[in-house]
Amino acid sequence: MKDKGLHPKNKFNKGYNFDELIKVNPAIKEFVSENEYGTTTIDFSNPKAVKELNKGLLFSFDKISVWDFPDENLCPPIPGRLDYIHHLADLLSSEENIKILDIGTGATCIYPLLGVAEYNWNFVATDIDLDSLDTAQDIIDDNKLEQNIILRQQKDENNILKGILEEGDSFSATMCNPPFYKSAEEAQGANKRKNRNLGNSAVRNFSGNNNELWYVGGEKAFLHNYLYESSLYKTSSKWFTSLVSKKENVESLEKSSKKLGATEFKVIPLSQGNKVTRIVCWRF
Repeated sequence: MKDKGLHPKNKFNKGYNFDELIKVNPAIKEFVSENEYGTTTIDFSNPKAVKELNKGLLFSFDKISVWDFPDENLCPPIPGRLDYIHHLADLLSSEENIKILDIGTGATCIYPLLGVAEYNWNFVATDIDLDSLDTAQDIIDDNKLEQNIILRQQKDENNILKGILEEGDSFSATMCNPPFYKSAEEAQGANKRKNRNLGNSAVRNFSGNNNELWYVGGEKAFLHNYLYESSLYKTSSKWFTSLVSKKENVESLEKSSKKLGATEFKVIPLSQGNKVTRIVCWRF
């Protein structure tokens, strides 16, 4: 199960040790079986199995022992999320006392949890959805990470940084995993296709509430709004970064960044299994 695409420092790049994972999260045990090749694995089309696996991966870090969130929220794949953190650490290798702004942290608060667990960074994490922030705050409190992670609500869905950044804010970097789809209908269509491909008629593998999955205009609109707002707050963060799923969005983003006065623009490729994506980074 080794994944060649993960960052060299990613603790999951040699696959999963299910015996160890069951020790930190016994709930995985009922989902583990041997496949036709004699490999120990789980059924990745079963959302409950996937959620318990990812809980186990997260609990393998000393600082995290509780991670409860509603089933309708996206369950982030921990190895891929951890890769963003490691690549950000490379980008910030000369920095000390790192403080990150996580845009759209969601109910799982996953990037701050991983950033604290792996590098002891500090975070301000934002979301527009109050229920998600309540769940995230419970996770922070249960793991006693109130000193490391502070939450802020974005009250205007048209804004990303505006209304969040405060006078005197100074971040080493901002990070973001933007909504992918243009509408609820587009997200639901993708969900049906994914379930069909998994041979799955009833089980919903692809959960996620509206603000996690879609944004008017899709990923491209979100990224360009984020880029424009970053140009209004040039000194608030040394780097602005985001995951970008669609390769064609990178080119238009780079052109716009130059027009807005960005002094550097770089693309960090990411791959996990068959999925290829990238982190786009810019600064002023």
